[in-house]
Amino acid sequence: MEKFNPRKNKIVEKQGPKLWLAISPTLVFYFLYLFQINQFVTYLLFSDKATLNILLKAKQEGTDTCAGRYIYMHNLPSRFNDDLIKNCEAYIELRNKCNFLVNSGFGPRISNDDHNQTTQFLTTETGSWYSTNQFMLEVIFREKMRHYGCLTNDSSLSSAVFVPFYAGFDVRLFWGYNVKQRDELGEDLARWLSGRPEWRRMYGRDHFFVAGRVGRDFRRLSDQDSDWGNKLLRLPEFENMTMLSIETNSWSNEFAVPYPSYFHPKSEIDVKRWQRQVRMKQRRFLFSFVGAPRPNLKESIRGEVISQCLASQGKCKFLNCETNKYCGDPVKVMDVFQDSVFCLQPPGDTPTRRSTFDSILAGCIPVFFNRDSVYNQYKWFFPKDHTKYSVYISEEDVKIGKVSIENLLIMISEERILSMRNEVEKIIPKIIYTKPKVVGPDKIEDAFEIAMARVLERVSLFKMPRI
Repeated sequence: MEKFNPRKNKIVEKQGPKLWLAISPTLVFYFLYLFQINQFVTYLLFSDKATLNILLKAKQEGTDTCAGRYIYMHNLPSRFNDDLIKNCEAYIELRNKCNFLVNSGFGPRISNDDHNQTTQFLTTETGSWYSTNQFMLEVIFREKMRHYGCLTNDSSLSSAVFVPFYAGFDVRLFWGYNVKQRDELGEDLARWLSGRPEWRRMYGRDHFFVAGRVGRDFRRLSDQDSDWGNKLLRLPEFENMTMLSIETNSWSNEFAVPYPSYFHPKSEIDVKRWQRQVRMKQRRFLFSFVGAPRPNLKESIRGEVISQCLASQGKCKFLNCETNKYCGDPVKVMDVFQDSVFCLQPPGDTPTRRSTFDSILAGCIPVFFNRDSVYNQYKWFFPKDHTKYSVYISEEDVKIGKVSIENLLIMISEERILSMRNEVEKIIPKIIYTKPKVVGPDKIEDAFEIAMARVLERVSLFKMPRI
């Protein structure tokens, strides 16, 4: 670069380069010092093999979008999964579920040809609706995991490890057998896992599995043959692992994920189209209940709920699942929910219900009577402010006849109803399980994706250095 020198009255070359040469040794030493410090810090932060491999991949291919999200899936011996469903017909307890194993656990596809005008919702969504059994979660998750975008066959890269064990299908041994037989498969898996190199990394704290049944089925209280279930979650190895199930029984390592419902779309467009349809639906009934009474459960309020529904003079629709074969028909069930502003969800055998997710899918505002039905369960999937999307009525108030469900619901303003329905509509994508091969721009943050993100977040807490 040139500049004018007034003393010599001419343009001369700037003296900068000579100054640079004079001070460059000091600068070089300074930069070398910073570089060494940086290398040392990098070594401390990223010394583990998995992180180094991720950094190498990122350096070679640019930004690694899967860094911190890689999941490794164990290739279990078939006795822990495939064999359990291969012989489904051999077990009387499972026979009514065998036909639902098709289509990656979604069950038989629903066709317009199978029904009449009640299939209005199918006319715009043919191909996305299936007759899905509520206990198929393990099969669905395994198939979804096979298409997970950050699945790796290199366990050293993984942040979490998935164990595709069909724990819920071991239900064939939940009763009528001695406890030794019931616990045998779980103990076998515990030995298999603890012998793997992946286990020794964090002794199972980075492992997780899915159970398609409620948590209490795997926490037998004693070793008496008369007690229900097995002791899977009482085994030391499984106490370290994370379990995802349709209902939790403990607040330590169990986390509830949505029951499978009937809608399994392949694109975001399908979801938006369905949301638009439930938004525009005209609803004839103020409230409805789909279910059966529980006369053998003294604490059940279903009898009172049914009585109030039947006494509502046409404001409530009751689909009796004790006498009505249509309760097993997804189209009939969804037709009731789509026709209702509010859907009553009293507890059944356990606090949670698959019906809750069916009704939300239909755009119906749920009415809960027990906080364990949703509020204390599916915290990853629902707004923290429960009043935004649901109504709560105390079980005790119903039992003692203190509250009229109809009078309480009819007092809710149209403005608040509209607001709650908008929230329910927003929840729909979060509680569905999309088709396994949905990738790219059509990918939806469904229940599976949300669960994977939270599992990875949970595992990362175990990996944080203690100060």
